[in-house]
Amino acid sequence: MKMNFLKNMKRPSVGTMIFWVAMAGLAIGAFAAVKNLTTCWVLTPLPGWAPSDCKTVQAGVDGPSLTNSEGTPVPGPENLPDPVIIPASDLPPAWDGASRITVLIIGLDARDTDTSAPRSDTMILLTIDPLTKTAGMLSIPRDMWVNIPGFGYSRINTAYSSGEGNKLPGGGPELARKTVEQFIGVPVQYYAQVDFNTFVQFIDRIGGVDIYNDEDLRLDPVGGGKDKIRLTCCGPRHLVGTTALAYARHRKSGEGDFSRAQRQQKLILAIRDKVLDPANFPTLITQADDFYNEFSSGIRTNMPLDVAIQLAVLAKDIPADSIKQGAIDTTMVAFDNVILGGQDASIMKPLPDKIRILRDEIFTSAGALSPLAPQDDLTALMRLDLARVRVLNGSFTPGLETNTGNYFLAQGMQVTEVAPADRAYDRTVIVLYAPKLYTLKYLQMVFGITESALIQIKPDPAQNVDVEIRIGNDWANNNPMP
Repeated sequence: MKMNFLKNMKRPSVGTMIFWVAMAGLAIGAFAAVKNLTTCWVLTPLPGWAPSDCKTVQAGVDGPSLTNSEGTPVPGPENLPDPVIIPASDLPPAWDGASRITVLIIGLDARDTDTSAPRSDTMILLTIDPLTKTAGMLSIPRDMWVNIPGFGYSRINTAYSSGEGNKLPGGGPELARKTVEQFIGVPVQYYAQVDFNTFVQFIDRIGGVDIYNDEDLRLDPVGGGKDKIRLTCCGPRHLVGTTALAYARHRKSGEGDFSRAQRQQKLILAIRDKVLDPANFPTLITQADDFYNEFSSGIRTNMPLDVAIQLAVLAKDIPADSIKQGAIDTTMVAFDNVILGGQDASIMKPLPDKIRILRDEIFTSAGALSPLAPQDDLTALMRLDLARVRVLNGSFTPGLETNTGNYFLAQGMQVTEVAPADRAYDRTVIVLYAPKLYTLKYLQMVFGITESALIQIKPDPAQNVDVEIRIGNDWANNNPMP
């Protein structure tokens, strides 16, 4: 019986053996991954300490705090702040109540629209801060000389064509998003690229828009020099789709691209006013699915429809006078010429300090060095920032980095590293590796920093922390710690 059974068994094929060996390898790998995940879990509090090979920082709410100069553990804070509660509403929730959202609007160069790798012609960052009910717009010139990830320095408008031509994940829009994020130094979560025809159809669908025109313009909606539209100065003007497109693209008067950036922002505000008009908004929100189906073929975006609806609901609560506008202009760049693609090309080299000031005016509620908000508000905002902070001691007081780290832990800050500084510092310096602007404002208040020279902006995604504090002797001689 046993011999018959063995004779009837088929010898496994080579493919079958490889399959089962691969399955065994995957099972072992999955077991190891799950074991490591559970052993080194840090997202929620668990009893005990993680093993040293997890490379986690034993500090925070449920783990041991930093130690003092004698090596004795010092308790950390016992309670985090209460969560932000979003009021109930019949409309979709207005985001999560805390996170700033930034979207890159991309328009393509009309001369390249028939090519497989077009350049971008328009880049505008739109940002909304739910906590302060503020928003902003920042226009970036197409000839800005920047570092494009993976391609080196070039005009910023070639980021799109490089992503498209090399078929990178996400294509041109994603590489443009990464380039702008690195250049400006703020997180950019979404992009939206709208083609010409879709833009015209959308403007017509909402019944046109109204602007105040203060120029005498001859607009060309096609780009071939024919069928020009006269837009006279000065007064309110109603724009249908084709006229709105020509108005947004016009660059042959005023200061060229810089004046065009102002017109584009004026047009965005006009669209906002039309969409958020109480007579229109409830109807348009209910028609969101129809809009999506009608225009999705002409809109390239990584933003889901439900997110777009949530942002629209949030935007309706932001008054027009809380929307800041800015454009990188001639005062923030140095003009130069380079050889690009074998041809002489005009470029704009950024002046980082001046661009940073403009960035801070738009991406913070009151500007980096403006009067600060009340301490309680800034402490809450700092906690919501979830910044990882490194504290370095550049003073002559031993152990000051540990005491300072524990002080900030008690305020709800995520202090993950403490160590001596590279040298002595008379004044405390704050280094920003990631755009944690609420944490920056909080630290400005605590350390009494009002000089921009003591704040260093150094975007660096390779860093283990978002913010670095280099303590100076000024803090050693005057601090609120017990």
